[in-house]
Amino acid sequence: MREPISIEGYDLLIKEFQYLKSVHKPIVAQEKLVAASHGDRSENAEYHAAKEKLRHIDKRLFYLNSMIEKSQIIDPSLHSHAKVSFGSSVRLLNLQNDEEELYTICGVLEAEVENGLISIHAPLAKMMMGKEEGDEFTIRLPSGMKEYEIVEIFYKNIFSLKKNIRTEADFAFH
Repeated sequence: MREPISIEGYDLLIKEFQYLKSVHKPIVAQEKLVAASHGDRSENAEYHAAKEKLRHIDKRLFYLNSMIEKSQIIDPSLHSHAKVSFGSSVRLLNLQNDEEELYTICGVLEAEVENGLISIHAPLAKMMMGKEEGDEFTIRLPSGMKEYEIVEIFYKNIFSLKKNIRTEADFAFH
């Protein structure tokens, strides 16, 4: 199954993969070799810590590689957003309490629910896909049944909305 992702999201995925593989893993492998040279490995905390770090790095590399292979890069700026699609920002009116809510549909690795960035696989995103301004729908959420009207659909760059963009410092296992 293909996983939609923005251009910036894909670039960040590649950046983390390359950093872990080319920079961080060799450093930790060297730490393991140095620790191993200190003798008895059975009670060598540094050796076991480095070995554990390498295991975590390999697991993350495996996961990132599978996400890279499944990625379907989409540039949402090229779509009209007349209907809700990947990359659409959607202003909803909660018909029960008359409050507006704003969500942007993005890829799994780009989601920040607390900032209104919801995965394309989220039930709310699935329900909105293909709908137009003025459409109403009802959805069962963990908090109960909700009724919404789509007030506005527009495009705003996903990464301009993100608050938690990972950097090299976040990639490393400490």
